[in-house]
Amino acid sequence: MKPANYLEIKNKIPSNVNILAVSKGFKSQEIKTIQNLGQNDFGESKFQEAFEKQQILKDLKQINWHFIGRIQSNKIRKIVQNFKYIHSVDSFEKLQKISNISHEEEKNPLILLQVKLSDDPTKGGFDPKFLKLKWGEIQELKNIKLTGLMTINPKGLSSKENSELFKKCRALADSLQLPDCSMGMSGDWKEAIDAGSTWLRLGSLIFGGRF
Repeated sequence: MKPANYLEIKNKIPSNVNILAVSKGFKSQEIKTIQNLGQNDFGESKFQEAFEKQQILKDLKQINWHFIGRIQSNKIRKIVQNFKYIHSVDSFEKLQKISNISHEEEKNPLILLQVKLSDDPTKGGFDPKFLKLKWGEIQELKNIKLTGLMTINPKGLSSKENSELFKKCRALADSLQLPDCSMGMSGDWKEAIDAGSTWLRLGSLIFGGRF
């Protein structure tokens, strides 16, 4: 891992765009190295792996943990207990369950709803039309703070195709008056910034390759 990678990227992005360092597959010591450079937001997609790192790094109180993986219903309570942000809420049923459990746990997680903007069978997410239809009900749910939308583009798209999908996500977020868009990864982060991303999910670009 080269800390210089992180600083180089940090210097290239506008001040209104946040880096979410995707630390899945990297060791807690590597997280600590990046955190020492001022990075406090880290994304994990597997609960057990994340929880082990959280225990090792529990003295670093300034770390904000983001859950970005596919949410299993039986893990929702643990996710609510241990993560400040949840980026990958892909159904109304899971959102309701997060709301109910957050009430029981006296938590208020920050939520980004995952939206599906292309016909990609490998990705989940809210259909935009369904999301707009349900928006009134969603806004009434307690103990969650809706801050934005999250999307993952299919692999193998051109720069232009990536840009078009990101712009759709930004337009949908704006129509719902949500400030945040979690979009853009190590291969398409520049297009995401241009389209209005506020959270870039960067792993290999700042940590190097996974082993």
